[in-house]
Amino acid sequence: MSDFLLSIENSGHAGQVALGLALLAAASHAIFGALQKGRHDPWLSRGAIDFCYGAMAFPVALFLVPLPVGSQWWLLVGAAVIHLGYKLAQAMAYTRGAFTVVYPIVRGTGPLVTVLAAGVVFGEAYSLAQWGGVLLLSGGIFALAALNIAQAGVGRRRLMEAVALALVTGLLTAFYTTYDAYGIRQTPNPFTFLAWFFVFDGVIFPWIAAWRYWNMPDRPPLPGLIHRGVIGGLVAYVSFGSIMLATRIDKVGQAAVIRETSVVFAALIGWLFLKERVGPARAVLVCVIALGAVVVEFG
Repeated sequence: MSDFLLSIENSGHAGQVALGLALLAAASHAIFGALQKGRHDPWLSRGAIDFCYGAMAFPVALFLVPLPVGSQWWLLVGAAVIHLGYKLAQAMAYTRGAFTVVYPIVRGTGPLVTVLAAGVVFGEAYSLAQWGGVLLLSGGIFALAALNIAQAGVGRRRLMEAVALALVTGLLTAFYTTYDAYGIRQTPNPFTFLAWFFVFDGVIFPWIAAWRYWNMPDRPPLPGLIHRGVIGGLVAYVSFGSIMLATRIDKVGQAAVIRETSVVFAALIGWLFLKERVGPARAVLVCVIALGAVVVEFG
């Protein structure tokens, strides 16, 4: 698999493969977000997911991929620190706001900042039409968030806290996307970075979740949490792995924008599984978001 990805890197086929990977990341990321925000406390859900994907990745990292060398270890440490900040901000946002309020703000902030950062770090350039697509996609996402905020049934102070934390989470999303793209490009075998990333990333947050769990007056059963952790871990491999590989072989900013069609999938998940109302206005905005992604890809 790694030989195939390296053979098409920066080739004419790279864009097509990266598009497929980014769309796969979008669908799986929406599922991942719903798993974290589901019936369990988001801190516990994230802790269980991190523990499971770290434990499952360790034998793969140790026996099936080349070991990192030199500065690659420090790149992995840096990625783990950035992702820890992202996860803390996201868990706090989900604690204060509904999935349909928090998720669109996070995903709307990410692509705008990532495209700008990718231009600085990787020298990527985009056409005027593509910039229009980025603005269309992010504008649609922010409009969706505004609609959800207007209909949210929580106090104003709590809502504003959720919005602020969602914006911080969106900025950290752009930061880790750019950083991870740099890290995976500095590692000759991309699966070395991926496997060890999940090992490093699964170390700290489970301890935070364990502390929260033991201080709860009414603790949920551990088997249910572990079950969610295993499923979430497998989904995380697809979600984060796909977007990292897409940024390795093609434009970072473009892959990041396509991934944010996860809002489309999130709207479907919120409607079908979380019993959250969609309505005609949301349906139109979801179509605008999808159109923005199409313009970015083919503009």
